[in-house]
Amino acid sequence: MQPKYDYLVVGSGLTGSVFAQKMTASGKSVLVIEKRKHVGGNCYTEYINGIQVHRYGAHIFHTSNEVVWNYIRNFAAFNNFVNRPKVFYRDRLYSFPVNMMTFYQLWGTITPEQAKIKLKSSVINNCAPKNMEEWALANVGREIYEIFIKGYTLKQWNKHPRELPSDILKRVPVRFTFDDNYFEDNYQGIPIGGYTKMIDRMLDGIQIVLNTDYLQNKEDWDTVAEKVFYTGRLDEFFGYKHGRLEYRGLKFEDSLLNGDFQGNAVVNYTDERIPYTRIIEHKHFEKNETESTFITREVPCDCKEADIPYYPVLTEKNVVILNRYLQEISLMPKYIIGGRLGMFKYFDMDDAIAAALAVAEKHRCS
Repeated sequence: MQPKYDYLVVGSGLTGSVFAQKMTASGKSVLVIEKRKHVGGNCYTEYINGIQVHRYGAHIFHTSNEVVWNYIRNFAAFNNFVNRPKVFYRDRLYSFPVNMMTFYQLWGTITPEQAKIKLKSSVINNCAPKNMEEWALANVGREIYEIFIKGYTLKQWNKHPRELPSDILKRVPVRFTFDDNYFEDNYQGIPIGGYTKMIDRMLDGIQIVLNTDYLQNKEDWDTVAEKVFYTGRLDEFFGYKHGRLEYRGLKFEDSLLNGDFQGNAVVNYTDERIPYTRIIEHKHFEKNETESTFITREVPCDCKEADIPYYPVLTEKNVVILNRYLQEISLMPKYIIGGRLGMFKYFDMDDAIAAALAVAEKHRCS
């Protein structure tokens, strides 16, 4: 049977949607199939009591990539939200990321020079840190490590920081100014009207089939298109033949309340005795004056077969398994893989868009 489409896109998350939009714009015929009952993947948002709720965890768009920024604004206008999270540790609140206000809260230091001297006296010299804990002690010292890093890491990864690579923490900024903007990118915000509305615009005019698991009927679906752009789990695609890739999952505990719960969109809970890693108060992503509020406690957990995988666990064992799958699929020209599940890689949203644009450009003229 002659294929009806040029491309079958498996998954309508950010990666799949960008690829589908670009290929359609270049004149290719595209069909999108989605396992869930909605488009958008983990970016999905919906209104609850007049509040735009991020149903699968907070998604804050930020980028310094001009190409990505210019592209995404074709589908949404962005508000001016700036991510200024707070940290709650043993009944105290701290400014985060670590900045001059944090140093003042910890040590009473007032000037950058005072803070630098105090920080220097706190670090434990180690020229070649072998793991996350050693990196933290060598760069920020034990007090900051204990308050801001250790407990959060134990909960997030279910591993002691000594078991994790040092480069995980190189994303955590420490500033000798009062700048408490978590991100250092040129552009930041939340799409007005939510991510679902943005992705609906991206997929406008493209045929979409929801509530459909590609892998349950893979042989038949493969016949409908010349090529398949797959954004699902790579290990599941191969029936776990080389082993399972390990992910961490999340459980969401939602509450619809009256008033204002915490006065901020994001508060991290770094005490390991508290099961959740953060509380999101969704109305603070927008200038929302509703009398009610919607909060979500995020509880990290093991990712079982039926759960949604969130964070790839990049241990040596998992990298070996990943490379076996990548080698095998590289010999299968019908299939193109992408996204955090297909690549077994954590992507910020702008990185996911940039990667999808690059793959689309590569195949646009093929």
